Amino acid sequence: MDLNGDAGAKRKRSSVATPAERPAKHLRPESNALTPGDSTPVHGTVYDVEDNEDAGRVMPVGPAQADSPEWQATIEGVVKSVVSIHFCQTCSFDTDLSMSSQATGFVVDAEKGYILTNRHVVCPGPFWGYCIFDNHEECDVHPVYRDPVHDFGILKFDPKAIRYMKLKELKLQPDAAKVGSEIRVVGNDAGEKLSILSGVISRLDRNAPEYGEGYSDFNTNYIQAAAAASGGSSGSPVVNIDGHAIALQAGGRADGAATDYFLPLDRPLRALDCIRRGEPVTRGTIQTQWILKPFDECRRLGLTPEWEATVRKAAPTETSMLVAEIILPEGPADGKLEEGDVLLQVNGELLTQFIRLDDILDSSVGQTVRLLVQRGGQDVEVDCSVGDLHAITPDRFVTARLYAIAVRGVYVCEAAGSFRLENTLSGWIIDSVDKRPTRNLDEFVEVMKTIPDGSRVVISYRHIRDLHTRGTSIIYIDRHWHPKMRLAVRNDNTGLWDFSDLADPLPALPPVPRKADFIQLDGVSQPAAAEIVRSFVRVSCSSPLKLDGYPGVKKTGFGLVVDADKGLVVVSRAIVPYDLCDINVIVADSIIVLAKVVFLHPLQNYCIIQYDPSLVQAPVQSAKLSTEYIKQGQDTTFVGFNQNFRIVVAKTAVTDITTVSIPANATAPRYRAINLDAVTVDTGLSGQCSNGVLIGDDGVVQALWLNYLGERQANSHKDVEYHLGFATPSLLPALSKVQQGEMPELRILSMESYVVQMSQARIMGVSEEWIEKVTQANPARHQLFMVRKVDCPRPGFNSTVDSFEEGDIILTLDGQLITRVSELDIMYEKETLEALVVRNGQEMRIQVPTMPTKDLETDRAIVFCGAVLQKPHHAVRQQISKLHSEVYVCARTRGSPSYQYGLAPTNFITAVNGVPTPDLDRFVEEVSKIPDNTYFRLRAVTFDNVPWVVTMKKNDHYFPMSEYIKDATAEPCGWRNVSHKDRYKDGIAPDANLNPDAMEQGFEGASDFDDME
Repeated sequence: MDLNGDAGAKRKRSSVATPAERPAKHLRPESNALTPGDSTPVHGTVYDVEDNEDAGRVMPVGPAQADSPEWQATIEGVVKSVVSIHFCQTCSFDTDLSMSSQATGFVVDAEKGYILTNRHVVCPGPFWGYCIFDNHEECDVHPVYRDPVHDFGILKFDPKAIRYMKLKELKLQPDAAKVGSEIRVVGNDAGEKLSILSGVISRLDRNAPEYGEGYSDFNTNYIQAAAAASGGSSGSPVVNIDGHAIALQAGGRADGAATDYFLPLDRPLRALDCIRRGEPVTRGTIQTQWILKPFDECRRLGLTPEWEATVRKAAPTETSMLVAEIILPEGPADGKLEEGDVLLQVNGELLTQFIRLDDILDSSVGQTVRLLVQRGGQDVEVDCSVGDLHAITPDRFVTARLYAIAVRGVYVCEAAGSFRLENTLSGWIIDSVDKRPTRNLDEFVEVMKTIPDGSRVVISYRHIRDLHTRGTSIIYIDRHWHPKMRLAVRNDNTGLWDFSDLADPLPALPPVPRKADFIQLDGVSQPAAAEIVRSFVRVSCSSPLKLDGYPGVKKTGFGLVVDADKGLVVVSRAIVPYDLCDINVIVADSIIVLAKVVFLHPLQNYCIIQYDPSLVQAPVQSAKLSTEYIKQGQDTTFVGFNQNFRIVVAKTAVTDITTVSIPANATAPRYRAINLDAVTVDTGLSGQCSNGVLIGDDGVVQALWLNYLGERQANSHKDVEYHLGFATPSLLPALSKVQQGEMPELRILSMESYVVQMSQARIMGVSEEWIEKVTQANPARHQLFMVRKVDCPRPGFNSTVDSFEEGDIILTLDGQLITRVSELDIMYEKETLEALVVRNGQEMRIQVPTMPTKDLETDRAIVFCGAVLQKPHHAVRQQISKLHSEVYVCARTRGSPSYQYGLAPTNFITAVNGVPTPDLDRFVEEVSKIPDNTYFRLRAVTFDNVPWVVTMKKNDHYFPMSEYIKDATAEPCGWRNVSHKDRYKDGIAPDANLNPDAMEQGFEGASDFDDME
């Protein structure tokens, strides 16, 4: 164990400590209690620290006592300099995902407007934020410096914006940090406006704490104290009784121990002085990570007694020396230094501290330094050229340092869209694209410029946690939903990242017909099962946005070809939920063709898609669909596809046919099948297979086997998926119209029903005469249907006729007794139905309107300030009693204004700056009047009918407004994108910064429903 007890904490390995063992950076996630009724958990980035620190040397602080008059006077002066920082990292960069959070900073130059805080607050990527002073004045801040390595950064604000308080700066006094010094940590602790925590410095010589998977400081010592700071205190000043800042709060233990870690202020003070003078903050590096090791460990590494005596004599208070821990491949020290080398001298100067090493390197950029080290008892002298640390920082230097890999290559900081690889969000290094090497970002850009839209190319990649394994995948290049390939360059003068277009997309190549043949099932005794293989195709669906409450953006499954001549395929709506998507159909595991949505059934969980059959030269066979309903107890053959996409076959029998409705997802309404007769079978394969069919001995398909998206479990945050059979006769009416070239224009009853047995029906007022009729009409199942929920009508829908009420028991529709779900199909083509119901124990006849389904599917989506807005989709109307407006928030993006200010999914927006916005057109009209970087008011209503007001600041630079509008003439997707170019400076619209993988739709956070091919 080393001086700090960090046994095995080096990041060369992939394992990490458990959260209980690790400290955490003290960020405070945003939006954890802003929306009434919103139970959204904290979603800001949580930073954990690997540390097995021996707490024996910590000086704990006893129960809080009243501060002395001297401390009270000091604190009164300090609080005037402390600010609460609210910020977003607007997109993922380096090892940090996009996020919204809170932290602390303090004024270090009142005249020029400089604030010191942590690097993990300033963010390595695009930053957008503001600060709030003690008197609640607010002003924008932007980064002017972020250190490449150490955990500090400097923000700038306009001092003239603070009009009601005299600004006061804190003096930085790093040499005042002493063991035993009493200190106060003054900051935005645990999300409070201001907290003052007391402590005592116990150590000055601990190594920098190793954080989990994200950014970690290194090549510096840290100060340790007992102050028990928590979320939001990152960047707080650590002050002494003189009112001087002697350290910077950075992190602390997350296991309940009152231990905090502070960054010494020597390097921040130098950086501030350089910035004040208008000089660049030079930072030198030989790409080597050093660590403090006590003398006993250094002796084991080969430190000779003579050198130890020399060091102890020159620095009698020192108990440790610097030892090389990681030397980056291809860096200046590669091949010269080795891990375990004990540093003795730099340029002839005896050296035992990080601060002096930084001084020498920072003043020697572009020069050569001579290092004397001891290696196994032998003196070794080497010359190393000092590189510019700033020059390599944008090229993923932090990631390279953590995993001891060369500072080059293309690093995927958040895998999304075309480059979403396997099931890991980040950490991929792309070695080649389309069989061409991508050794750096420039090569990657040049390769991508030559790849047409819709192409499939081979990429080679590795993960930073497993550099020995090279992966190979085929990816689909999307240049139609996101046509712009853009370069973002950090501008330290403005604090923004400037975007520029690199190249226009190349149009897709015309598709070419391909030949293929289907597999043969060896050893399968059922000929019908062998034949049905030719009717299955694999369907992959991906979407550029999260709509309609659907939790994923990519899903793969299998569909059944029902008309090979026309290329018609029936597939589950759990795979193709809506038509704002790309659909790829894979025939015979060989031919890939594009498909489009033809028909989406509003209730029965299937959709019909179509591909171009002229591109498929394979013996695809149209499945024969049964016109007779399958019965309970009937023998059948189950043919399905397991999790490995392999076909499996089993003889079985129908165990039950039950009328069900898939449970509603309470936190985020989304499509679900209702009023459905579900078929279950007696085989364990049914639970393993999400798609397939039930077929008879004659090869006729009796039922489709589909996956149904259900509710999300509150404890595990996993989405339930049901696997059930769907009898084919219910499919035939809509399919026949599609085959004839017509679009089925169905009408449905705006209600959800459930089955009641005769014992319940009798108690609720159904007469003995009707009970007798039910038993005769349906000998297999004596049941009626009760209205569970009546859908909320769309705005403007007025009907002069009656409607169902919750609790109605339906006896007849247009004179037909209703005892089966299939008998409800009478509603599809009639505007009104005469219903005989039992209501409150009385029979009554009512005229019930049906609702057209053509307006149920989403045909427009607006992306505004990171929120995806649409009209309330069908599932919302099914679960709510009143629609407050037609502007419904269905998703929001991490790191966006909507996330930071708490505009939650499932909210309705009713007004903008006091002007009612009943629909999307009025909303767009009103928000278009708002200037960039300006606050505005939104009046909203939660899903639980709680009205509230949110103030939000518009950000057109990172989150411009754009629209997706359904347009049958738009190629290739049937949707067009509107970017509102006339509303931006010079008519150039910025990129919409869309990443559906960074969007959330409910209260629980991310879903596991996506899958990978």
